[in-house]
Amino acid sequence: MSEEQVMVQVGRPRCSSAEIRQLLDEFAGSGLRRSEFCRRHGVVLNTLKRYLKKHKKARKNSANSGDLVAVELATAKPSHRDQAAGIGLAVVLSVGRRIEVCAGFDSA
Repeated sequence: MSEEQVMVQVGRPRCSSAEIRQLLDEFAGSGLRRSEFCRRHGVVLNTLKRYLKKHKKARKNSANSGDLVAVELATAKPSHRDQAAGIGLAVVLSVGRRIEVCAGFDSA
């Protein structure tokens, strides 16, 4: 090889995470099918599918990672069931799961 080397880039440059996020936001707001969106934006269908799959996996992982979320405290009277069970605190999640802590709970 000579002292000068020529760099040749094949294909498109990689997208940054911000560009990928923007593309996914545009897709979500477009109301188009994947194939039509890709055709209009010059994106390979498999690339969009890969981005969507990674985004879905990342959302699922962040939901399970113990991130803090805002909650609303309601001042509702406890149900008869809760009173009978001696429940001091009950958290009901949107997916139907329920976390209960009995009155007098000792974490030790």
